[in-house]
This record gives sequence, C-alpha cells and structure tokens, in this order.
Amino acid sequence: MQLTDQDDDFRQRVRRWLEQNLTGEFADLRGLGGPGREHEHFEQRLAWNRHLAASGWTCLGWPAQYGGHDATLAQQVIFHEEYARSDAPARVGHMGEELLGPTVLAFGTAEQKQRFLPPIAAVSELWCQGYSEPGAGSDLASLTTSARLDGGEWVITGQKVWTSLAQVADWCFLLARTEAGSRRSTGLSYLLVPMKQPGITVRPIRQLTGTSEFNEVFFDGARTARDLVVGAPGDGWRVAMATLAIERGISTLGQQVGYQRELDALIDAARHNGAVRDPLLRDKLARAWIGLQVMREQMLTMLDDDAPAAADASVVKLIWSRWHRDLGELAMQVLGPASMLALGPPYDLDDWQRLFLFSRADTIYGGSAEIQRGIIAEQALGLPRQPRG
Repeated sequence: MQLTDQDDDFRQRVRRWLEQNLTGEFADLRGLGGPGREHEHFEQRLAWNRHLAASGWTCLGWPAQYGGHDATLAQQVIFHEEYARSDAPARVGHMGEELLGPTVLAFGTAEQKQRFLPPIAAVSELWCQGYSEPGAGSDLASLTTSARLDGGEWVITGQKVWTSLAQVADWCFLLARTEAGSRRSTGLSYLLVPMKQPGITVRPIRQLTGTSEFNEVFFDGARTARDLVVGAPGDGWRVAMATLAIERGISTLGQQVGYQRELDALIDAARHNGAVRDPLLRDKLARAWIGLQVMREQMLTMLDDDAPAAADASVVKLIWSRWHRDLGELAMQVLGPASMLALGPPYDLDDWQRLFLFSRADTIYGGSAEIQRGIIAEQALGLPRQPRG
C-alpha cells in the first residue's frame, strides 16, 4: 500500500488528536478492554467511544450521508494503527461499526441504512452477533433457531451461545431458519432484533479468565418487524458470510499493532528475568517476530485485492489466531514457574495469565481453525468437499 503526503498528514492529525484527548477523565482508560477484558470500565469506555464519534473518528470509511467520512483505505488503516499505538481503550461499538454497519451498507435497504447507520456512527445503539448455537458453532449451517412470520413480525425461537456483549447490546443481528424443512445454508435469513423485549433471556458464561463477556441468549417468541431482514429472506447465508469476511478486514491491522506491543513486552520480560539467554526461547521469540511480519503482509495483500476470495480471509484468520495462541503459550514459558501463581485470592490474574487463558479461544471463535482449513482446501486448493451432515 503506497502512502501519499496527504496520508502522512492524516497520520499526524490522528496522532495529535489522540495525544490531546487521552487525557483528563480518559487518561486512566489506556490499555483497557479488548478480548477477555471487556468488563473493564465499560461505562467509561462507552463515554470515550461517544467522544470519538462526536469528534468524527468513527466509521471513517462509510459514506458521509450515513455518518461516515469517506476515508480512503489507507486512511482507515492509518487510524487503526495509530489508535492501537496510542494504547487507547478498546471500543465498545465494534460489533456495530466493524461488522453490522458495513453489512447493511452492502446489502441493506435505503430505509435500513437510514434507520441503523447513524446511531451506530454516534455509538448511541450497541449491537451483538447471534450466530453460534450449542449444536452449531463452527458448523454454523446446522443452526436450528427458527423464525416464522406472524402478520407484520418475525417470531423467533431458539438459542444462541458465545454472544459477545449481549448483556449490554440494544440490538442483535442473527441468523435464523425462516423456511421450514430447509437444510444447511438454504432457507436462512439475516434478522435485526431488538434485545430489550420480553422473550429474550441473557445468561452470562463464566470463562477461564473469570470474566463473563460471552453469553447464552434464549429467544422464546421474541419479535422483530417483518422488514428487518438484511438481504432477501432465505439469502441469509450469503449475507452472514459477508459479515465474517468484513470481520477479518481493516481493523485486524490495528489488532496486529496490539500484538506487537504484547511481543515487545514479552521480550522485555525475557531480558529482565534472563529467559532470553535460553537459546530455545530466544529462537521462539525471533520466530514470533517473523510471524507477525508475515501476518501484516498477508493482511495488506488481501486488502489491496479489489475482490478477495473467501479463502483469503480464512488464511488471515488462521494466521493471526494461531500466532496469538502460541504467544500466550510462549509467555508462560518465558515467565517459568511464576506464571502458575495468581496475584492474589481468589483468582486475580496478571496480563500474561489472562493472555494465555483467553487466547486458547482465538482458534475457535469467529470460525474454528479446522473450518478455516476446510475452506482453504476446497476454495483455494480445489480439494474435494468435506462430508457434512
């Protein structure tokens, strides 16, 4: 990606704004939030996210008419990189801004764009994703949550699981079976459902880290308007797959800056406790650095492609999830026996322990590593399709 003088000016503007605004009431939010840490100062991070929006730093690539700023791809990449480098807190509007918003822009009606995009840009409505089910996680096409029409509304029955931030979301975009008797990826629809209504129960799932950012969500006759289908009824699989491809897009580069910070901190820890003198650990740290460079180049190559294949997004997901999981394991090796001790009772974890425990899920959520390998094998390498139930 070739950067221009205007891009350099944009980078300096982003950097200055973050330096000037991550102060005062927001100064203590640096480094807070993110996977495994979404419980940290949620209300304060929401206020920060709304401050970003009011200052014009959300939804940069969206059309201006829907609250965006028509930013170029390079400018979007620059913003995510500078945001991560500043150690700014994880944003609470990620699901709406990075996943649903671009999906509605691509597949939504004019009315849906007008209704939902401005509140996402303003961070006045928060979203969660209703994909996985107890019997349909990586094999999402086997989902059983159903929706039937009752006059002017869809009536939804079923259960979703691993639903990030469902406890604070105002809306959920979910995949449901709307054609009775349909199988696999046919007969599914992509519905937009208000969360604050009778018929929806949210139950937190306690994780290895001791926190509960994931939830089970039960739909027992929950309702949403008939016209709140993104794309055509029955075409939900195509729309849902587009959302997953978007999820592995530009913001992943900012995520990688965060990974670089983690690796740099781990190298410092290895120097401090002498682990860097172990040739095996030193080699693993070097390989981790190389892997991070490969990850960035792969991501930039995909973004530079006007029409990347689904397998390209799967390659990116496979690379970053395995790298980050392995970094968590490497952290435990660098810290040695001390990594087994909690900071205090009953279960007070340090950052490295939390990284190790939560990163175990990286190769599972958002599409498991096994599923990504299958997509790559079939769509990129032309190998025979795997048998499915």
